[in-house]
Amino acid sequence: MKIYKKTALFFAMILLLAALSGCTTFDNFKTAFIDKPEEDAATILIGVYEPMTGADSESSKAEIKGIELAHELYPTVNGKFVQLEYADNSSDIYAAETAIKELILKEPAVILGSYGSVYSMVAGSYVKDAKIPAIAITNTNPLVTSNNDYYFRVCYVDSNQGDILARYVLEDRKEKTAGILLPEDDDAALAMATAFADRMKAETDNEDAITVYEEYKPGAGDFRKQLEIVKDSGVGTVLLPGDVTDSANIIRQATEMDIDVVFLGDQDWSDEEFLNLTNNRAGEDNVAFVNFYAADEPVNEEAETFLKLYQEKYGKDSVPEEGVALGYDAYMIALDAIDRADDDATGKEIKDVLKTQQEFRGASGTITFNINGDPIKTAYINTWKDGERVSLYTVDPV
Repeated sequence: MKIYKKTALFFAMILLLAALSGCTTFDNFKTAFIDKPEEDAATILIGVYEPMTGADSESSKAEIKGIELAHELYPTVNGKFVQLEYADNSSDIYAAETAIKELILKEPAVILGSYGSVYSMVAGSYVKDAKIPAIAITNTNPLVTSNNDYYFRVCYVDSNQGDILARYVLEDRKEKTAGILLPEDDDAALAMATAFADRMKAETDNEDAITVYEEYKPGAGDFRKQLEIVKDSGVGTVLLPGDVTDSANIIRQATEMDIDVVFLGDQDWSDEEFLNLTNNRAGEDNVAFVNFYAADEPVNEEAETFLKLYQEKYGKDSVPEEGVALGYDAYMIALDAIDRADDDATGKEIKDVLKTQQEFRGASGTITFNINGDPIKTAYINTWKDGERVSLYTVDPV
């Protein structure tokens, strides 16, 4: 009799929770308590390798928040609990080496992170030797995945962003020429500029599609000479692949010179720090930049689920940073690979599944890994309007 009473009380509590909390909360409750694995079931570890202390700890919070949000929604896989195993690389390359070694000893199925390309590069040889796949979240340096079958990423590298911006110029703005203002001796900026120029020339079949190509000294402060050349050329868009401070100064000076041109930049322009550096002179009339996530354009069901969960947790008017969406997607892709691999799959087998990843529909869009482990994915062209990021154009993966 007591057993039946306890059972009745248990299901009464479930019905009450469902009535009071709504479907999302009930589904989480159901996953955690009704469908949960047996207490003695195996646990799958997913490593979270991030700078949780030190100079980069604030910047890594978005990635960690996205991982934890996805884990909250999907805490099990193949009837097993997923445990997040944290490793703090302390924003230091020497501490990063120790952290990744200690994390590997715990034998996670997949490792997520780290914020800061340099820490991922420190980890690269270790995850490769241990045959444990890792997924970087916001690393844009191509060296993270270069010559490493075990490292993947869910954001575009620097050169890809140049290609995306060229597609925006050609497809949305319908322009066949553009300009580039390039900092001297900056390899990342040169890679982005080269990809931009190559796409413009190839699509227009015009070797002279880049009508302005001027270099400047980083930190120069005065860019009027280069801007006069831009003004005289009559070009409508100009790529600025340099750092945010120089780019912001160029935009401010162009505004003072009444130059009617749209400047193009990378995902760093999506940060409010960039808007502040321009003295709020960056707007829909003069800037466009790559972003890896657009809250105002959920592109699939998972994107809608992510945004709903985020706003339920942090407030209905809250807007997720792109790092949160990418962290969420990294966890989801890891979970999907574990699910598709055989039970008790080795790291190599999970890596092989990731290599075949095709059109995964995540919060940030559709993701397919190329041969290098870099994504072919949805990208967004944004601008600033009244202090908020807004979408201009969605670039579909090709």
